Amino acid sequence: MIHQTFEITAMGKTAKLVTYIRSQAHLASPEPWPLVLVIPGGGYLEVVQREAEPIACAWGARGFHAAVLHYSTAPATFPTALAQEAMAIALIKQHAAQWNVDPDRIFVSGYSAGGHLAASIGVFWNRPFLHELTRLSPDDMRPAGLVLAYPVITSGEYAHAGSMRNLLGEKYGDAALTELVSLEKQVSAETPPTFIWSTVTDAVVPVENTLLFACALQRHKVDYELHVYPRGPHGLALVTEDTIEIGNAAELQDIADWPDHAAVFIRRICAGERCD
Repeated sequence: MIHQTFEITAMGKTAKLVTYIRSQAHLASPEPWPLVLVIPGGGYLEVVQREAEPIACAWGARGFHAAVLHYSTAPATFPTALAQEAMAIALIKQHAAQWNVDPDRIFVSGYSAGGHLAASIGVFWNRPFLHELTRLSPDDMRPAGLVLAYPVITSGEYAHAGSMRNLLGEKYGDAALTELVSLEKQVSAETPPTFIWSTVTDAVVPVENTLLFACALQRHKVDYELHVYPRGPHGLALVTEDTIEIGNAAELQDIADWPDHAAVFIRRICAGERCD
């Protein structure tokens, strides 16, 4: 395994990209593999470790290269972490040949506030402000698809206020900026295919966040797969005792197969197939 750490600096703040690249000697096929970039949650206040390496290893077990972005959080504000994410994708693409990664099949998988950051690159990858900030071309930072788990999405009625405050800092409440980071309003036909899931009983990030994003994807005819489970708390991660935030993992095993569903979705997108 190529297990390396890279520093990525944007807007005066430094993030770390940690790679979990499968060794070519152990690959069943010499063809380049997709990579899943993991974006842990933490309310834009911290980067939660139970949604970092364990999830990268879970993607590796399902036949993908993986990497984890340990991005800057408060007091760093928008768009610092987004710029770091864009630069992380570009760095992976620059090393694609060396790492046996398919540069056109880099997926971003985000959890809670990390889901907001993952969805942000999905809606902003081709926006001029991000090009001006990073000096990257849209193709440098475009993900092939998104996998979003119980994501923060909206700054509106169903917002997770803590994430929005940490993300915007002193500009929290600025009307234009608040509108910009309400991601259901930023979806376009250019948003990449998305796998998204949540639970009805999430008491931290309301399920409406997931539903609003899915409805926006539907409206713009973006390929997506939606899973809404009837019960389960926030922060389920892999639904294992070592990754779940609260609750009993043994009682929530109906959700534990979500990574398998997501892996099938990724392979379908890689094959150029749509669900319609």
